[in-house]
Amino acid sequence: MKGAPIPYSDEELAWIEAHHALPRRELHARFTARFDRPDVSQANLTALCKRQGWLTGRDGRFRAGRAPQNKGQKGVHYPGCEKGWFGKGSTPANRLPLWSERVGKDGYVEMKVPVPNPYTGHPTRFMHKHRYLWERENGHLPEGHALKCLDGDKTNCAPENWTCVPRALLPRLNGRFGRNYDTAPPELKPLILKVAQLEHAAREKRKDRTDER
Repeated sequence: MKGAPIPYSDEELAWIEAHHALPRRELHARFTARFDRPDVSQANLTALCKRQGWLTGRDGRFRAGRAPQNKGQKGVHYPGCEKGWFGKGSTPANRLPLWSERVGKDGYVEMKVPVPNPYTGHPTRFMHKHRYLWERENGHLPEGHALKCLDGDKTNCAPENWTCVPRALLPRLNGRFGRNYDTAPPELKPLILKVAQLEHAAREKRKDRTDER
């Protein structure tokens, strides 16, 4: 019957306690062979040991002072790991020359620039090319603001093709409640941007009046 307790004799319990430090697979194999107990599964035996507090003493952690298995071995690798190595003649990303460019997953051009990496402390980093060039001409991008591409071409990094807008304005240009600015005809883009800016400014004024009450 499911859930019924499994009986063990005093001799069996004494034997299990005396050998409880064995790995559970080995303990089960030796127990069933010695006492002819095909009704006792490895899971049953493991559960019994847990209830009785008969633990193996192994928790999977390295003990202090234990020498690593690969100590003294150099260049050890396993068959098949070669596919993760750099191919012959390839150059890691952190060795690319300054001003190297690439296109990121978001479609923006990234460029290696002489700006310290805030996460690693490295003297160079990759950053969006359009932002780097825009900030060189206009200063640091204000907090809470973003750069919006005017012609819809993210790879056009000329500073005059980007304008600084509040991040809260971006949903009015694209997204669920936007006006599909990026895919709109070029002649409509200036009008869409102006309307979005006016709506955002009006909303900010309403918020200010509410805060003053």
